[in-house]
Amino acid sequence: MDKSTFDTAKAMISGPMHSSLKHDSAHKHVTGTADYIDDIPEPAGLLHGALGTSDRAHADILSMDLSEVRQHPGVVWVFTGKDVPGVNDVSSNGSHDEPLLAETRVEFHGQPIFAVIAETRDAARKAARKARIEYRDLPHWSDIDGALENGSPLVITPMTLQRGDAKAEMANAPRRLKGQMRIGGQEHFYLEGHIAMAIPGEDDEVTVWSSTQHPSEIQHIVGHALNIPSNAVTVNVRRMGGGFGGKETQGNQFAALAAIAAKKLKRAVKFRPDRDEDMSATGKRHDFLVDYELGFDDEGRIHAVDATYAARCGFSSDLSGPVTDRALFHADSSYFYPHVHLQSKPLKTHTVSNTAFRGFGGPQGMLGAERFIEEIAYATGKDPLEVRKLNFYGQPGSGRTLTPYHQEVEDSILERIVGELEESADYQERRNAIISFNRDSRYIRKGIALTPVKFGISFTMTAFNQAGALVHVYQDGSIHLNHGGTEMGQGLYTKVAQVLADSFQVDIDRVKITATTTGKVPNTSATAASSGSDLNGMAAFDAARQIKERLVAFAAEKWSVDPADVIFLPNRVKIGDSEIPFPDLIKQAYFARVQLSAAGFYKTPKIHWDRQAGRGTPFYYFAYGAACSEVSIDTLTGEYLVDRTDILHDVGRSLNPAIDIGQVEGGFVQGMGWLTTEELWWDEKGRLRTHAPSTYKIPLASDRPKIFNVRLAEWSENNEATIGRSKAVGEPPLMLAISVFEALSMAVASVADYRICPRLDAPATPERVLMAVERLRRV
Repeated sequence: MDKSTFDTAKAMISGPMHSSLKHDSAHKHVTGTADYIDDIPEPAGLLHGALGTSDRAHADILSMDLSEVRQHPGVVWVFTGKDVPGVNDVSSNGSHDEPLLAETRVEFHGQPIFAVIAETRDAARKAARKARIEYRDLPHWSDIDGALENGSPLVITPMTLQRGDAKAEMANAPRRLKGQMRIGGQEHFYLEGHIAMAIPGEDDEVTVWSSTQHPSEIQHIVGHALNIPSNAVTVNVRRMGGGFGGKETQGNQFAALAAIAAKKLKRAVKFRPDRDEDMSATGKRHDFLVDYELGFDDEGRIHAVDATYAARCGFSSDLSGPVTDRALFHADSSYFYPHVHLQSKPLKTHTVSNTAFRGFGGPQGMLGAERFIEEIAYATGKDPLEVRKLNFYGQPGSGRTLTPYHQEVEDSILERIVGELEESADYQERRNAIISFNRDSRYIRKGIALTPVKFGISFTMTAFNQAGALVHVYQDGSIHLNHGGTEMGQGLYTKVAQVLADSFQVDIDRVKITATTTGKVPNTSATAASSGSDLNGMAAFDAARQIKERLVAFAAEKWSVDPADVIFLPNRVKIGDSEIPFPDLIKQAYFARVQLSAAGFYKTPKIHWDRQAGRGTPFYYFAYGAACSEVSIDTLTGEYLVDRTDILHDVGRSLNPAIDIGQVEGGFVQGMGWLTTEELWWDEKGRLRTHAPSTYKIPLASDRPKIFNVRLAEWSENNEATIGRSKAVGEPPLMLAISVFEALSMAVASVADYRICPRLDAPATPERVLMAVERLRRV
């Protein structure tokens, strides 16, 4: 769609789009009436599945005795990788490195080896524990250090981004420093865990209900596992109880296992692991080890950056390639590096294969960049915010707009966003007051930080930047909407329905939102990369455009008016000098045999990417934001409180301000959990020990900032022709939480009179804060 067409269409819409309408399922969420897969009435004869998993981190399977498993009361079938009728693989990228069920070797503790199908879930779980498996243990390593020490292979070819001559400029820079930062992973901890239910159909057909962000991939994987074509597999998703990236690929194994058993036994089969199994057998956010060297001057201006980003990827590649790539894409955060060399190191470890998580590597890259700024600030004795502003990307023509991947930053609003927040949050006055407080306080120390966000929007795999939608208008004027996006609580269904209601100028309750299904919209991309509204909103808009064009042509001919005189008004259509209710026009169009259904399609323009060359335009635009956070720490225990957070975030012209503010708040709190309380820990045997709510600490409502001010940048409008000139809001807000981490660092630094960069690692748990305080006290 060209700009003039889009702007004309935009001018016609003034209804529910850009309005703060409630989430379509909000009342169901709070009353418990929203149906998830486990709420669907169970089909007659439903069977239940359970996983039989490895209790070794790395070992050859010498023998496997499943006789007691099969003999357990209620067990109907037990199957292994040899019983998979098609391909015993659930890898998402065609690498064939992730077996559905391990056959001869296991590569992480908790890896599925066999599946048990029984009359009850309890019987299946109890039977799965009765296997007798003999192993030959092999060397294993579960962390980045172990991978480096053992010369671990890489799970995928690494990527390099470079511009200028970082080595030469580093040697010539007035000042230099080296450092290292550890950045922890994160468990998705969705309220609804993984679940799949498969119902066998006629011939080779099977229908799968799956809690997944990527129905088309589930369709593809199930087809390969059963050795049937994709047209025999229908995947349905009405909603998920949270996804956060964890349901982009990790639902593959549960859907495939359920489908295999359903077709074999000709009965419906459901797989729902408990929380421990879910956390042990599915991937998490990648943790990173960043080694860096910086060249800068006495003012704090960056001259050169050379950094390596090593990641714990787990036993298979999964999405580690694009995740580590995106970490490099965001290793500049909001800052211009005149000379830069960045390299990824996606390391194989004997742990569950890590996967997508909100931000998809971007948060790790940006956190590293904020460490660079912090290092320079302490080295030069300046306020980190002063160093941040000094190094921001500039405006076009400034010579400071080219990213390490050679894309021009043409839409930067960093200075305005940060400047407005600095003033509204009274940053300078509060920072001076905090420094004064710390000078006189014996045990409690405070910190404050204001950090920016610049996040690229689009899938870096160009082909994924497409979407389809199917729209029907029925004779009574009601509208049926289906698209390829999935709803995981983020309000995507509501936003796309608003787009459609706006397009036809009808009330939102006239639009029926239906479950995502591969049987209506094919070949969909995952609902990920913050692109759900951008892609599916535009696809729905395109479908509505087609139907409206037919209606306009029909009305113009029937009433003998110029097409320009057919105008859609709220719940009615103006045709020349007369008006007709929308349902009446639809009824008449039907009897005139006007097609009232359309398949819409959209593909993101302008983007391209050459990974081997490390050059291109991988992002359609950037989303911006800033957060100012204040914290208090107890230097005797390391415990801390987040006293206040102020956020100003850019969502362009918001499709739904209420939902977007909720996304900003939720993303911030989730990011705060990643950086402060959520810690993954494997023991010496490669066992995940933080595998339940009792051992893994997500933030509670009481952990949120005591004062929490969130505003949208209402003056912002996307320069690109996105739907309604809006911007993505799913992932960017998570990085606002870096302000909390940096504020904690300042509080710790006060112990040594701000002379030394504390070099906190993430997550900054109370234990790490306390150790950093003690370390600085000895300096």
